[in-house]
Amino acid sequence: MSERTATATRETAETTIECTLGVDGTGSATIDTGIGFFDHMLEALAKHGLFDLEVDCDGDLEIDDHHTVEDVAIVLGTALDEALGDRAGIVRYADRRVPLDEAVAGAVVDLSGRPRFYFDGEFSQASVGGFTSDMARHFCETLAMNAGITLHVDVEGENAHHEVEALFKTLARTLDDATRLDDRREGTPSTKGTLNG
Repeated sequence: MSERTATATRETAETTIECTLGVDGTGSATIDTGIGFFDHMLEALAKHGLFDLEVDCDGDLEIDDHHTVEDVAIVLGTALDEALGDRAGIVRYADRRVPLDEAVAGAVVDLSGRPRFYFDGEFSQASVGGFTSDMARHFCETLAMNAGITLHVDVEGENAHHEVEALFKTLARTLDDATRLDDRREGTPSTKGTLNG
């Protein structure tokens, strides 16, 4: 892993999580959240974003999937924020659209240090396996709030599996673009001189 790497942990009565993220990776992933489809989505995030990602989560799945998905997003967002540091030299902005069969999802991101989130769309089925479809939206929102980024996402389609997967893949590609280092750029890409608020 590169220098832009961070490990974050969280332990509550609901979840125990450890996450290590390497921004400049190869797409390798070791994921265990106890939710098969969520594991698959996090693997897709790593693969298509070229992030090295390790996530181990022991959550209260006997209740439902909410705490596990939300808390993984908190920890992953925290790790992303820490790995980016002062964000000097990054591209900062990016947008992508990714199709998956009949579904298509889009994401626009600003690694601004100012967390905001906007979502447009809906999911065609309530769940995919043991994963509640709307938790994909909540994952993106929670990630944005904890990573300090502005994120706009949208999704449409006819199959929730495809819609959620397209959403994770477009998030991956957009974050990959925005976190890249631009060797033409000196310092932080902001007229304020900081991306920390």
